[in-house]
Amino acid sequence: MAQNEQIDERIRDLVNQLEPITLEEMSGIKLMNRTDTKFVTNKRKLAQLLEMARGEYYAQFTNDSMVAEYITTYWDTDQLAFYFQHHNGRAPRQKVRVRTYVGSDLTFLEVKTKNNHGRTKKKRIEVPSQEVAEVQAEADEFLAQRVHRTLADIHPTVQNHFHRITLVNKGKTERLTIDFDVEFRNFETRDEAQTGELVIIELKRDGNVPSPVLDILRQLRIKPSGFSKYCIGSVMTNRGLKHNMFMEKMVRIKKLVNAK
Repeated sequence: MAQNEQIDERIRDLVNQLEPITLEEMSGIKLMNRTDTKFVTNKRKLAQLLEMARGEYYAQFTNDSMVAEYITTYWDTDQLAFYFQHHNGRAPRQKVRVRTYVGSDLTFLEVKTKNNHGRTKKKRIEVPSQEVAEVQAEADEFLAQRVHRTLADIHPTVQNHFHRITLVNKGKTERLTIDFDVEFRNFETRDEAQTGELVIIELKRDGNVPSPVLDILRQLRIKPSGFSKYCIGSVMTNRGLKHNMFMEKMVRIKKLVNAK
């Protein structure tokens, strides 16, 4: 068996050893107004983290699987206003996306807002599919209230497809999302990109409640590192895009993508 297949199988085996928790049991842990801390690592370190997390975390169980599939399409203006809000370090900043939870067959139009205190708020409405123009009136009203734009002002720019593991601590005060196998497709350049061994971990909690995973991350020497799938996906699939502020991050990502 190839090395990549071995680590993928190991990760799935370790997740399946965790105690399961259903979506219904997680209904009180929405964390729609939260602090987010992101970490970037590789699959080898992820396997170590999952070994160390046994007894401390539940794994979300949906449709007979603890590994979920997501498709997300980001929308932006012709001038890529949302991308440059992030690139230029502006706060508050916003992103518009349409996310499909493949296993649950649910799709939402979402607006994420990060304020200048580092807190993230997410507002969303359910839509029939990725084709949000099917419910244009509803979508326009939702967007106008939150980003002062309508569908006529923005268009799809970058789409990603990835797998996610979601862990919940036994105290049910935090969620840990673990994304991997991320693939990008750019609607404007038609370029595609893959992220190889890259793993994006995001700790989501209300305030600074105690977190078992922070000790684990410290032991594994995995440090906090901001990561925007939209911005990094845009850079990876559009060579002409200004990305001065992301250059150092791209060097680190390249090392993780090519990790053996």
